[in-house]
Amino acid sequence: MNNSRRQLFKHMALAGGLSALSSPLLAAVNQSSTATLKGNIRHSVSRWTYGDLSIEELCKLVKALGFSAIDLVGPQDWPVLKRFGIDSSMCNGAELNLTDGWCDTAFHAQLIPRYIKHIDLVADAGYTNLICFSGNKRGMRLDIGLANAVTGLKQILPHAQERGVVLQMELFNSKVDHPDYMADNSAWGIALCKALGSEHFKLLYDIYHMQINEGDVIRTIRDNHQYFGHYHTAGVPGRHEIDDSQELNYRAIAKAIYATGFKGYLAQEFIPTPPSMDGKITSLQQAIAICDV
Repeated sequence: MNNSRRQLFKHMALAGGLSALSSPLLAAVNQSSTATLKGNIRHSVSRWTYGDLSIEELCKLVKALGFSAIDLVGPQDWPVLKRFGIDSSMCNGAELNLTDGWCDTAFHAQLIPRYIKHIDLVADAGYTNLICFSGNKRGMRLDIGLANAVTGLKQILPHAQERGVVLQMELFNSKVDHPDYMADNSAWGIALCKALGSEHFKLLYDIYHMQINEGDVIRTIRDNHQYFGHYHTAGVPGRHEIDDSQELNYRAIAKAIYATGFKGYLAQEFIPTPPSMDGKITSLQQAIAICDV
């Protein structure tokens, strides 16, 4: 067994013991390697993209790979994260869905109490970030949707500020994955940030989605990083690995993010293509290595 594999097994043991892992995962980890991360980028991975693993297995894996955060985890799994010393880097569960969101006043009566409650849950758990969504336009003008979002979000932002929680609205593409989504461009999201004028409201800048809808990723980050509180990755086209099988230069993007002084998380949200867990783990390792600038 080479030194990198010994190190990986040591990490897995510290994370809770190899015996607790399923045999397929253990076999996959046995073929993996790990290296010390530089510490300039705070790495995370989206829970849903590694849904083949239990939350316990994913916690052990991220610890073994040298980072300590998982994105898009709700309250039901927070106790497991805490047991393994893993941060819930982007909390979810307050939203109704991805289409019924803050741009439409028809949903405010449901959204406001849900978010007030969830802000308390996030704060009480010691976490910071809570995701939210604009929802779909349904024929609504962009300026009306913006005004509606301001009206609704202003009713929960004072509570978020009081509890130290940051609301993060994700930007989606409407060209491929989320037709009719209102916050499908950085300009609309930035206008919302400016209208709200709060450090407790930021944008989740999804690099995959914004490459599809508008491109110009690095300049957008350099010029507007003060409005971006979180980043997601995935390869374009396809939403798979972020290697040279797709068009984005993620190492250059990660360098640009780091150069802005960003202290938040960069979360991998690609769908791994290998059929085996061994291959999926390798995909995650490679993505972390690409972004670890």
